[in-house]
Amino acid sequence: MTGTFVNAAAVVAGAAIGMAGGSRIPESARSLVLSGLGLLTLVIGTKMAIGTANELVLLAAILAGGLAGHALGLARRLDALGDSLQKRFATGGGSRFSEGFVTASLVFCVGPMTVLGSIQDGLSGDYTLLAMKSMLDFFGAIGFAAGLGAGVMAAVATVLVVQGGLTLGAGLFAGLLTDPLVREMTAAGGTLMLGIGLRLLDLKRIPVADFLPALVVAPALTAAVPHIKRALAVLWP
Repeated sequence: MTGTFVNAAAVVAGAAIGMAGGSRIPESARSLVLSGLGLLTLVIGTKMAIGTANELVLLAAILAGGLAGHALGLARRLDALGDSLQKRFATGGGSRFSEGFVTASLVFCVGPMTVLGSIQDGLSGDYTLLAMKSMLDFFGAIGFAAGLGAGVMAAVATVLVVQGGLTLGAGLFAGLLTDPLVREMTAAGGTLMLGIGLRLLDLKRIPVADFLPALVVAPALTAAVPHIKRALAVLWP
């Protein structure tokens, strides 16, 4: 859990700096920072998404995952959680607490470094990947908190739950996540990152949280494809 605690501390420190300095930064400059983060998120998401070895699997994962997430109301529930935290902790009624919480939670917890770093930390105690991720999240938290406020600080709870859960369950995940499965999970995560980038740029308010099940569906479909091909070969030799 060392890497997760380091990552959480980095998010808290970055968010604190961003919140402290955010009021001193003109609105135009804060908007510029968010636009820069949005552009970078699109770049990172694109690099992750184009790594897929099967576009049909990625498409099916995104569609099936999105429908499942919508049925479960994931985006609605996350927004409601953010609004609840805002009422409990935020001082300004007009803050973007919920937006900051949801956006930062997704950015900090979606991606290969989160999965692989957490598993590596859980299996061997090596938190090198999470340390690298912590540096990225530190600077990201500064930018997000400057533009979106205290909700970014609250996202540390998501980091602790998601990364901590992956680390503690590393023994179960490690034997299941082969390279092809991780590749397609990464591609699905990259696609979600693209959605986050579009939100940050105010181009399209995609309910990214609804697509989170795609991170499970993508590797599951990848594992099922060889069995489906064998079954089809038997039925139609």
